[in-house]
Amino acid sequence: MTQNKVAVVAVGGNALIIDKQHEDVASQVKAVEETCKHIADMIVQGWNVVVTHGNGPQVGFILRRNELAYPEVHSTPLDVIGADTQGAIGYMIARALDNEFKKRGIKRDVAAVVTQVLVDRNDPGFQRPSKGIGGFTTRAKAIEFEKQGWTVREDAGRGWRRTTRRRVCLAPTGAAPETWQRLLRPE
Repeated sequence: MTQNKVAVVAVGGNALIIDKQHEDVASQVKAVEETCKHIADMIVQGWNVVVTHGNGPQVGFILRRNELAYPEVHSTPLDVIGADTQGAIGYMIARALDNEFKKRGIKRDVAAVVTQVLVDRNDPGFQRPSKGIGGFTTRAKAIEFEKQGWTVREDAGRGWRRTTRRRVCLAPTGAAPETWQRLLRPE
């Protein structure tokens, strides 16, 4: 088995949501477990795998949780919500992959890494937020969000949504290149 092939597997946040009746964490865990069976197949075939994931619906769920809890509990900044979802989804993937390895007798370490990204401060995405986040809402609620500092827009006749910046990620940060190299060496 060669150990020099590297594959990056991108799992979209929506891929963890089977349908509207299965948005809960337990259902997302089941979707992750199924995905990790295929990733383990890749490992058996000699690939070193880096798994990256989206988090769109999960960010929306946390935003909604914030809305329901406010003002009883403080709200959470968007960057912290991003880290929260990275940690939670990373944990689900690491646990499921580790369990799949144990079932198959594969002796490999699994690590989940929470990262930040380097972006170009002149990226036009900063000037005009356009990526819809969270659920759809009414114009009245949108006005409240605007008062809280959000950019809000009407979304294709489906309602109003908060928006954030679409930006081009130049590189991950938070771990030195040597750390990434060590993580990709299975021995």
